[in-house]
Formats: sequence, C-alpha cells, structure tokens
Amino acid sequence: MPLTLVTYNIHACVGTDGRFEPARIAGVIRELDADVVALQEVDHRHVEGYDLLDYLAVKTGLTAIAGPTLLRESRHYGNAILTKLPILTVNRVDLTLPGREPRGALDVTLDGKERHVQVVATHLGLKPWERRQQVRQLLKLFDIDSRDIYVLLGDLNEWFLWGRPLRWLHGHFRSTPHVATYPSRKPFMALDRLWVHPRRRLAKLEVHASSLARIASDHLPLKGTIEI
Repeated sequence: MPLTLVTYNIHACVGTDGRFEPARIAGVIRELDADVVALQEVDHRHVEGYDLLDYLAVKTGLTAIAGPTLLRESRHYGNAILTKLPILTVNRVDLTLPGREPRGALDVTLDGKERHVQVVATHLGLKPWERRQQVRQLLKLFDIDSRDIYVLLGDLNEWFLWGRPLRWLHGHFRSTPHVATYPSRKPFMALDRLWVHPRRRLAKLEVHASSLARIASDHLPLKGTIEI
C-alpha cells in the first residue's frame, strides 16, 4: 500500500477572502485523505474550545504533533504535523538565525506500514542567505541507511530555481518536479516542496486544487504518493 504525504501552508486559517475559517482548512485536509500532513503557519488560538491544532486533529481524525517556532504569551505559532501513522520519535529543530523571524523543523520518525519513515517538515526564511544556512542544517538531520524512507517537505520560500538551496537538495535527494502552489487562486510559484529518498519511491507529486483549497489558504497543498 502506498503512503501519501502532504505539505500545506494554511496561512493561519485565513482564506483568500480574508476570513478566519478553520473549518475550511479541516475540510481540505479531509479531502486529501493523507497519511501525513505537514502544516505551516499554524496559529495556536482557541476554536470551539480547542487549541487550533487540536481542533484540526479532532475534525480530521488525525494525531497532532506541534512544532511552534514563535512562542508568545497569548498563543504560539509555527509548524505542525497531522498523521495517521504511529509516532516513534519526535525532534524539534531550531533553525532561527540572529535578527530573523524564528524558524524551525519537525523531525519525526513514523511507523510507515512496516517501514520506518523519517519525515522532516519545515518552513524556511525569506532571505536567500538565511535559506542557505537552514538547508545546510536540515541535510545534517538525515542519516542515510538508518531508516527505510526519508522525506523532506514544507514551504521552502525558495523561488530561485537555480539557487544553491534547491541545487543542494536535488543533489542530496535527486531532483523532483517543481509544482506551482502559490498563490492559490492562480499559482505560478513552487514555494512548497517535497523530496523522497530513495527517489524511486516517489510515484506521484501533484497539487490539490479543489474549489475549497483555492479559497481556504493562499497556498495550495502539495501531495506526494510514496510506494512502500
């Protein structure tokens, strides 16, 4: 059976119409029916008596792993993972650089249907020099041959197709297609990415462009199918 993995920048559940509507994000996640969903821009606020991430977990039937990067008195903000798979290990990685917005990654090992799957989910910085340093840190997380399958996914904020961060990642994982996910109404930028090692395991990479997804966030979800 294949595994499906998704990266989705939910824009704090504020849609392209400017409305905060967490139910729409939950609806898109249910449409995806994925084994693993990496989320970016998760604003930890209260919705129907739940923290936002817990609300999404309840509405989708998935297990939540929080990876906040910006810690505030009122509510936190950052990355998260929702998954159907048993969780074996969780490592929260700080990618913050001096003077820049806090950034991080969630490095988790999952039981992927009798194979161990390392999933690293991230949201990189806006400056090119920032992304270069963060990608170097991310690549150090992968100890090839200690797991069966390795996945790096997230919003890389990298629009330079021939920039060093993408060249390093393609060199490490082998090249994968760039699929436009931003902006959601008329996407032309491939900001959201997904790599798999071994590369032959990646059977399909596609954007999820339902009518609901086009309005729920300013990004569209990117979905990869991995053959186990």
